[in-house]
Amino acid sequence: MADLDSTPLLSQSRSTDESELPRPAESRLPSLGSTIERCLSEFNLSQFLQALLVSFAWIFDAQQTFITVFTDAQPPPSSPARHGGSSYSSIILEWGLNPEDPILTGLPASSFFMGCLIGGLALSTLADTSLGRKNMLFYSCLVMSLSSFFASFSPNLWVYSCLKFLSGFGRATIVTSALVLATEVVGNRWRGQVGVMGFFCFTFGFLSLPAMAYLNRNSSWRNLYKYTSIPTIFYSVLVKFLVRESPRWLLVRGMKAEAVNTLRCIASISQSSLNLAVSKVSETEESSNDSMDLYSALKALMQRKWASRRILAVMVMGFGIGVVYYGMPLGLGTLSFDLYLSVTFNALSELPSSLLTFILIGKFNRRSAIWVFTIMSGIFSLLSVTEFGKTWMKLEIGFESVSFFCACTAFNIYLLYTTELFPTCVRNSALAMARQAVVLGGAVSPVLVAAGRRQRFWCYGVFGIVIGLSGVFVVLLPETKGRALCDTMEEEEGGKQRIGSDMLA
Repeated sequence: MADLDSTPLLSQSRSTDESELPRPAESRLPSLGSTIERCLSEFNLSQFLQALLVSFAWIFDAQQTFITVFTDAQPPPSSPARHGGSSYSSIILEWGLNPEDPILTGLPASSFFMGCLIGGLALSTLADTSLGRKNMLFYSCLVMSLSSFFASFSPNLWVYSCLKFLSGFGRATIVTSALVLATEVVGNRWRGQVGVMGFFCFTFGFLSLPAMAYLNRNSSWRNLYKYTSIPTIFYSVLVKFLVRESPRWLLVRGMKAEAVNTLRCIASISQSSLNLAVSKVSETEESSNDSMDLYSALKALMQRKWASRRILAVMVMGFGIGVVYYGMPLGLGTLSFDLYLSVTFNALSELPSSLLTFILIGKFNRRSAIWVFTIMSGIFSLLSVTEFGKTWMKLEIGFESVSFFCACTAFNIYLLYTTELFPTCVRNSALAMARQAVVLGGAVSPVLVAAGRRQRFWCYGVFGIVIGLSGVFVVLLPETKGRALCDTMEEEEGGKQRIGSDMLA
């Protein structure tokens, strides 16, 4: 699944009906949100193509996130590449690494996730400020693709790990930039449907990996990087020349001429009506920026006891979920099951997880759902490494798939729950911090996977314990189902006191 970035648009909780929009003849100037909604309310082919092209970025993100499942795997004894020659199917064979050494064999994947962590912290505000959504997506894809391409020429483990770090650094904002940009070129009515396009693209990218790796099983691991990075380079060029910048971001930054040009290409509205609508936007709203950046938001969150407790509990949960969400696909090689089919089953788990979240999110309490799915994920993860004979071992891939499905569902609910826990003024930054906690869990998981090659419990056994314990921290958080979203810290404090949801505040 992929992770959210900071944007004022996604934190809006109400759509604006056409009849409620302020008219030009009125003394009060129309708001920025109502102007954009008026222009984009009719969904057309141009908007669909823009959103689809942007969502393709999820495909390449999924490929680079999980590519080490195959390139850094320990091949079975029957693998032709094991017996020497000019090509090796894994870095472990080519560089003579000890598969039971958790530090060296897990270094490249850990470097990738550390790059994601640092890149997320360093680049999280650029899409809202200087670069914009389109340029952030372009540069992120370009950096990830070029570093992955050069990784195919790595002479040793250390260069390879450095390039994996750079790839993760560039990859950090791809999904968030793509999600924000895709949803900002359509009206409120179609925003949810457009967002789902990215989830399906991510699943497709995940599914494409075992197919490509199977076809490349008798060739060098370096080819897999070339097969996935070269199309991403071409995609980056398409983004640069074919994708339009978010009209909302352009108006917020005061670039009315560019916003009008973008809206003219994608909106179903006449030129005269477009010019009139944009010219009436409040200058005060256009020049203001009420959202905090990551660093001022951190200060605001830490200054209030209830807010600091919430963000710390959320980050602990995110770490546990991230260990399993990113670690389970990486650890499939430790199971006694075909690696290509195992990855395929994991990728397919993303689809029912997204559908279940969509169906049940309005019916179940967030706290109960997260607790149930994290506990179930932990139990089935432990079952996958429990040995009760050969018959039981045949079931381990089933246990692993159920555990991964539960982790995916918990991850989906976790992201939605986090957006409801914090007011608008810090919501985007709090969500960015929650996302970094998930990535930090992903950075730890390759070391556990490498240790699991020697003793399987250190992989799926630890996974089960960590996610099970992390889910317990949800008891420190209030229930948000049915609650209206607050805009300020003072509003949130008032609502908290009224419902008595934070017992220790």
